[in-house]
Amino acid sequence: MARRLFPGAWLRKPHYAQVRFSYMRMKYLFISWLVVFVGSWVTYVQYSTYTELCRGHDCRKIICDKYKTGVIDGSACSSLCAKETLYFGKCLSTKPNNQAKLGEQGNLSELVNLILSLADGNKDGRVSLPEAKSAWALLQLDEFLLMVILQDKEHTPKLMGFCGNLYVTERVEYTSLYGISLPWIIELFIPSGFRRSMDQWFTPSWPRKAKIAIGLLEFVEDIFHGPYGNFLMCDTSAKNLGYNDKYDLKMIDMRKIVPEMNLKEKIKDRQCESDLDCIYGTDCRTLCDQSKMRCTTEVIQPNLAKACQLLKDYLLRGAPSDIHEELEKQLYLCIALKVTANQMEMEHSLILNNLKTLLWKKISHTNDS
Repeated sequence: MARRLFPGAWLRKPHYAQVRFSYMRMKYLFISWLVVFVGSWVTYVQYSTYTELCRGHDCRKIICDKYKTGVIDGSACSSLCAKETLYFGKCLSTKPNNQAKLGEQGNLSELVNLILSLADGNKDGRVSLPEAKSAWALLQLDEFLLMVILQDKEHTPKLMGFCGNLYVTERVEYTSLYGISLPWIIELFIPSGFRRSMDQWFTPSWPRKAKIAIGLLEFVEDIFHGPYGNFLMCDTSAKNLGYNDKYDLKMIDMRKIVPEMNLKEKIKDRQCESDLDCIYGTDCRTLCDQSKMRCTTEVIQPNLAKACQLLKDYLLRGAPSDIHEELEKQLYLCIALKVTANQMEMEHSLILNNLKTLLWKKISHTNDS
């Protein structure tokens, strides 16, 4: 009898293991379902936002309807709406509103003549009402104004034409300082620190990086107290910069490069409790006046300091040993620049020239120059 009961007692152990296995399986199934659900929800939200704001077909239809009824006109309208040789490719922005007002500029009469020349899309010597409406719509965009001003500069993409509030620029082959681009769904799950390390693995050779960096320094020089005023870079990130197959730097996104006067108007009445409340874009920072609880209007860091911050790791990784120490010294001096410092403009020019000279001397004898 006892021996017959023993097997019965053993029967409970597999039953317990089976219950435990079922519990663990249900736990993993629930976690898997939760991951799939959250991932699907994020994908849906991102996709629906993207498709809602990036409908090239709908944008083309609206613009072409206005063109065909004579409301707007421009040098790119025929290619877009009649010949259909111009088409929309990748959507670069899902932001619904990028408009900004035109601030005070130096040499205003010259700027007006430049704009009128551009507005004459068919080059018949006069600006028609539809052409004027198109030009006015485009002038609400800071980046278009800057593109017009800097059309003769090497690092601004060439303006190929416009139609209504649509403008066309030359194609830029590489749309980031770094050579790797991942789908946004993968980007969500990569830690920012690891992503920065990945960026450094996928870059051009050092001489080519030096040439790209010189291009950025030259662009900073172009917009620093130029003939049409001073412009501020308020989002200095690698995704806003690109380069062509000759490794010449090209600005990809200039929406956050704003006239200094515009920025002062936008931020002067902003209420604040700390300096963190006085930021425009991601990089244009002013101080909070605690006595008035209002933001001041003077930006703390000049464009050059922000550019050097972006270039520091980019240039120091793989830099030749004979210039590494001096390059690092000049970059840190550059990053330390402050707008409020005495003789800032002199220091700005000195550091800018030192960096360009140091880089050019090292690559001038190579094919990459």
